[in-house]
Amino acid sequence: MMNKAVFLDRDGVINRDISDYTYRLEDFKILEGVIEAMKIFRDKGYKMIVITNQGGIGKKLYTHKDVHILHDHLIKILAAENIHLDEIYYCPHHPVSSNCLCRKPGSIMIEKALARFEIDPKQSYFIGDMDRDVEAGINAGVTPVKIESNTSLMKITGLIK
Repeated sequence: MMNKAVFLDRDGVINRDISDYTYRLEDFKILEGVIEAMKIFRDKGYKMIVITNQGGIGKKLYTHKDVHILHDHLIKILAAENIHLDEIYYCPHHPVSSNCLCRKPGSIMIEKALARFEIDPKQSYFIGDMDRDVEAGINAGVTPVKIESNTSLMKITGLIK
């Protein structure tokens, strides 16, 4: 039996998107409803995997270490609420500095997770706030769910069966 997953974009879905790159701990604020929604996803048996473009690394605005600090912080916050993220995948590239295959709307990060965690794409969802998130979900064969940036994930929990 294959697993099912909810793939989540980071900035604008899990944490407040400040319209500039979010890479400093003081700018990283979990959005209202994220904890509650993730508990619902967990209780419905979904693996939870973050898929995020972090092009500021490619533009040399911040480093891999900065991203790892934020992700470690997120993992600790969620762990305190008994929520486990199965993985966080990020693309460090930006089109101004390189052409890559991993950056959304490409689906390689999702495809890696599908293979690694034996996930059935037909039972899985990608929640994002940008057209590139929707496109990445479609490219990987998972159901895309587009939300408005910086809104509560609780608005769409009923869509996740």
